[in-house]
Amino acid sequence: MSTDGLTVEVSHLTKRYGEITAVRDLSFTVEPGVITGFLGPNGAGKTTTMRMLTGLVSPTSGTATIGGKPYKRLARPSGTVGAMFDANAFHPGHTARDHLRVYAAMGGHPDSRVTELLHQLGLAEAADRRTRGFSTGMRQRLNLATALLGDPRVLLLDEPGNGLDPEGMAWLRGVLRGLAADGRTVLISSHVLSEVQQLVDDVVVIRRGELVAAGPWSRLAGPPAVLVTSPDAETLAATLATSHANAGTVLRVDTVGPGLLRVHGLDAPGVADLAAAHRLRVHELVTENTSLEQLFLDLTTGTLTNDRAATS
Repeated sequence: MSTDGLTVEVSHLTKRYGEITAVRDLSFTVEPGVITGFLGPNGAGKTTTMRMLTGLVSPTSGTATIGGKPYKRLARPSGTVGAMFDANAFHPGHTARDHLRVYAAMGGHPDSRVTELLHQLGLAEAADRRTRGFSTGMRQRLNLATALLGDPRVLLLDEPGNGLDPEGMAWLRGVLRGLAADGRTVLISSHVLSEVQQLVDDVVVIRRGELVAAGPWSRLAGPPAVLVTSPDAETLAATLATSHANAGTVLRVDTVGPGLLRVHGLDAPGVADLAAAHRLRVHELVTENTSLEQLFLDLTTGTLTNDRAATS
């Protein structure tokens, strides 16, 4: 059954610790029904921002709201927002069931929710084991179960995939996709970019506490490039540049190695047709989609061209 989502909005958010500015004039929006990846290098300000969203850190200036309200003004915070920060925030002598019961009681959630989540998140067999013996992956599952106790409409998850094996990551993708499809608002930070690429719809990228880019991942990635292997690469590059200059279209050709070109702005059939028309040899054409890792590196090292650095 779908639920009404709530928009998360960060507006001109700044946090200073003495002379250090952890977050600087940061603004972005996270919409319901999609999974948004919150990305940036270590120390970029991701965790500080998420803690300001949950009232754990007070901003120096600006606002962080959920459904138009700061966290402290929500009527039932744990029933609105599920937050996941520290995978080690468990009493080592508690069992998984004990831990969830404590947090359920604190949030005013029924004990039946504990049993439901233990089964839903694959913890039923480990429910009565002490958390001191849990693997990192099991701790992540229990952390997520804790965040979901109030059946929240917003999820703020800091590195939820840490310690999960490939099967666990596939499971996590399924859980989060289901929550987003249900109309919930999901914001996750992660350093496992290959996994994030398979999961997120939108991305927010920050560097040194400032926004670098935000928007749909597919738009930021841009159109694919074409990798061309040709013994006539030099002539083909000149021909591509000339033909498209005459046509008034934007095309970029980079020489990436002997006999190897990367073409931006023309698809593989277009490259093949032009080469054939000029009797130039092509041995291989490979369509290259931009990876999230490459986009991230381009954005956070400042090498991305302006037409790709879009903001929402």
